[in-house]
Amino acid sequence: MKNDIQLDSTANPGSGGNETLASSVYDQLKEDILTGKLEPGCKLRLQALKVDYNIGNSPLREALNRLSVNGMVVREENKGFRVSSTSVEELEELVRTRCWLEEIALRESIKNGDDVYDERIVLAVHRLSRIIVDDSCSYSTNTRESLHREFHQSLLAACDSQILLGYCSQLHEQALRYRNLAEVVEYREGHEEKEHKAIRDAILERDADKAVELLLSHYRVTADILIASHSLD
Repeated sequence: MKNDIQLDSTANPGSGGNETLASSVYDQLKEDILTGKLEPGCKLRLQALKVDYNIGNSPLREALNRLSVNGMVVREENKGFRVSSTSVEELEELVRTRCWLEEIALRESIKNGDDVYDERIVLAVHRLSRIIVDDSCSYSTNTRESLHREFHQSLLAACDSQILLGYCSQLHEQALRYRNLAEVVEYREGHEEKEHKAIRDAILERDADKAVELLLSHYRVTADILIASHSLD
């Protein structure tokens, strides 16, 4: 396994050094899980990971424990760690829960929305629409995904609850992993831009019911395509 960032396992053994190393390997492992480099259900063998990520045992275990908290990794008693499996049932539950929480956050944001909120959404849609998609530009590239994340965060940005936004962010990451596992690029890239703009327009008009309906449909359509692709079989 090739990693762009090399971690110095000989760094300061103090808690601060280990915390920095753990955060770095956490980010690398999460990225590899989200992009499918570490496949669902695969065993995470500590010795192999220590070599692949050039990391010591303590920060590696800390990173794996953090990943188990957000559901990316499963810790099995006396068996170690493995990447969380995927299933149609989990995807359906994930989308259902995401719809519940984001409806609340979106309605609150629209109620609290001001010019700053509107401008952030307009800018996010504009930047995302400028990404040129061709055969060499995958949906899951870092630039495109960063802009896509910013768009969805902008929709909920005026919600007063940081706890709620934290849960929404976690569900976004879990949904990203599913999306990256399926070949939905050609269909979604054409349709998502229209959907994003429709959601933007409904928010600018302060039509909360329409904005919620469009956002939830946006998530459910993608889930239906993922399920139909049989990528989760």
